[in-house]
Amino acid sequence: MKADKTPVVSKKFLLPFILITSLFALWGFANSVTDPMVQAFKKVLELSNSQAAGVQMAFYGGYFCMALPAALFVRKYSYKTGVLIGLGLYAVGALMFYPAATTEKFWFFCLGLYILTFGLAFLETTANPYILAMGSKETATRRLNLAQVFNPVGLLLGLLVAQQFVLKKLESDDLENFNSLAEAKKAFIRTSDLMVIRNPYVVLGFTILIVFFIILVSKMPQAKGEGKIPSIGDTFRKLFENKKYVLGVIAQMFYVGAQIMCWTYIYQYAEAIGMKSEVAANYQFVAFALFLGGRAVGTWMLKYIIPSKLLMYFGVLAVFCTLGTIFSRGEFGLMSLVGVSFCMSVMFPTIYGIALDGLSEDESKIGAAGLVMAIVGGALMPAFQGMVIDIGGNAVNDIQIMGFPEVNISFILPLVCFVYIISYGFWITKQGVYEVNG
Repeated sequence: MKADKTPVVSKKFLLPFILITSLFALWGFANSVTDPMVQAFKKVLELSNSQAAGVQMAFYGGYFCMALPAALFVRKYSYKTGVLIGLGLYAVGALMFYPAATTEKFWFFCLGLYILTFGLAFLETTANPYILAMGSKETATRRLNLAQVFNPVGLLLGLLVAQQFVLKKLESDDLENFNSLAEAKKAFIRTSDLMVIRNPYVVLGFTILIVFFIILVSKMPQAKGEGKIPSIGDTFRKLFENKKYVLGVIAQMFYVGAQIMCWTYIYQYAEAIGMKSEVAANYQFVAFALFLGGRAVGTWMLKYIIPSKLLMYFGVLAVFCTLGTIFSRGEFGLMSLVGVSFCMSVMFPTIYGIALDGLSEDESKIGAAGLVMAIVGGALMPAFQGMVIDIGGNAVNDIQIMGFPEVNISFILPLVCFVYIISYGFWITKQGVYEVNG
């Protein structure tokens, strides 16, 4: 197929494109620095797998609750204002980790994450449709994939911080039987470890404030609307009648659920084969590197292949890797789980671009909220997976199911998610409703 020669980003939008794409790294950082915290809180606060998944419930639940209000705000006001509010909420949530560590209350940490993701919901609801609007519709999906390349850069930095400045310094993770220690000794270690968890978020909060002021003094042109803003009721009606969009929201929910399950429970999978969290972080680092590489490869492939087919092909690869994760033992199974990240790399921006293709700017702003709300899959599905892992007890390999530890079998959940994503890509391709090289 002939490559599309249309410029991905015009000179007119180059500076705002660079500024907005930098935000993709910021929410990628928040995602990856939070994933290891599930395992950290589980050990430090003596929680079950399903209780520790409250971290992800708070993190991705915040997306769900704030996405629509953010979209309604951005619909009425400017993209720049939406970005500034997002950065402000992001900073407040991160800085709340200071009093949370002082009180040593798990719910306080979760509240901080919840508010932090209010900010991320504003940023994602604003940045994604803004990137799509920065140029030709023919290159919109390619442009979003290019911007999303910055997301795994943030993921890698966040994981590096979590590994070097959190996991390596947790005293509770170095002890074989932390639960059996005397209460006074546990209390001392708990206080020390919660301070370790607190520090990167506090530094992050101050960093976000610096970015806030950079964006504040920078010129960020607003994409022009298309005449009079239609009523919100008419916009919702058109979106609900758009099957491509509705099925895309469901696909996005399954994708985010699969992504967070595969990234969060890589530590539990490693635990089942006797590997420490600090060492498991090296495997997640490789997973994020593959995720970054996959984004670059996928963006290049979109010059030659329609997005729906790309989504389908990467989904099939993800199914094979997940099967290897479920039905293998030891390091091969762990490497299969790592390989899933390459397959997932193109899914979020590609589903996003397909679902919003053909919508007006005003419809895209509200439609973006539905796609960001779909991130709630990252709140619900890890909790379900945690319940599967807890079937035999708080350990990850208490019992065998079909001859494999329950942590292996729990990855049937992301497998189901990938099957749906393949079916969505197949349906879009068959319908021919997205034929332009994005």
